[in-house]
Order: sequence, then C-alpha cells, then structure tokens
Amino acid sequence: MLKEYLITAFLSLLPISELRGAIPYAFAVGIPLPVAYFYCVFFNALVGPIAFIFLTFFHKLFYKWKFYANLFDKVVTRARNKVHPYVEKFGMIGIYCFVAIPFPLTGAWTGTLGAWILGLSKRKTLLAVLFGVITSGLIVTLIIGLGLGISIFVKQL
Repeated sequence: MLKEYLITAFLSLLPISELRGAIPYAFAVGIPLPVAYFYCVFFNALVGPIAFIFLTFFHKLFYKWKFYANLFDKVVTRARNKVHPYVEKFGMIGIYCFVAIPFPLTGAWTGTLGAWILGLSKRKTLLAVLFGVITSGLIVTLIIGLGLGISIFVKQL
C-alpha cells in the first residue's frame, strides 16, 4: 500500500494531474475517500511554495541572459497590461476561483505561475492557492462520492 500512497502524492504534485488525477487514483487503488481527500490536498497545497521557490530561483538564473530578459520583459509587460483591470477587480478571489475549479490547465501550478508573473503578493497568493486547493479537492471528492452513490443505487435496482 506504500507504493499507492507514493504514487498518489506524486500525482498530487504533478502539474498535469494535481487533485483531478490524484484523488480518483487514490480511491481506485483502495485508499478511503476521506483519507484520499486530505492526503491529496496536503501534497497539492505544497505546490504553491514549491512553485514560488522554483520560479524565483530559475528566473534569477536566466534573467542574466539578454535573450531571456528581453523576452520575459516583453511577455510579462504585455500580460500585466492585458490582465491588470481584472486583477484590480478580482485580485486574490480570482486566483482562488481559478485554482478551485478542477478543469484542465487550472490548479495550483497555473494559479501560482499567473500570480508570480503578475507580481502579486506571495503570502496572499499562497493563501488563495491553499483555499482553492481545498475547494477543488472537495469538488473532486464529491463528484467521486456522488458517482459511487449513484452506482450503488443503480445496482440495487
């Protein structure tokens, strides 16, 4: 069972799967749904700090290269100008909602990256990502739980 827990933790940390893949996998391999929820949320919540450390370290390293610096400044300036009105309007609630909705390309990695690019507060971003991960985990867990309940009901018919 240790192997399943390690794979579940790994899936929770991966940008592609995050909670959307980790919770269903955990449940499919026999980890009880409440345990799967808390376990996956814990590991997915670690993504925010890991992403900030990763982005800051590599950005400082690569920013010394003129090509990267020019490209980064051009892309980030355009992105910041384009989304500035939305950031002003929605702020951390926007980051929270973006992370909380368990769709492809949304989640802790993308939310943290977006906040980092926009230069938002690290502390506020980490809180928004944490609450988004908690909500996303609840949504995925409820969907799996409802599916299980429906299948049990159908089998009884």
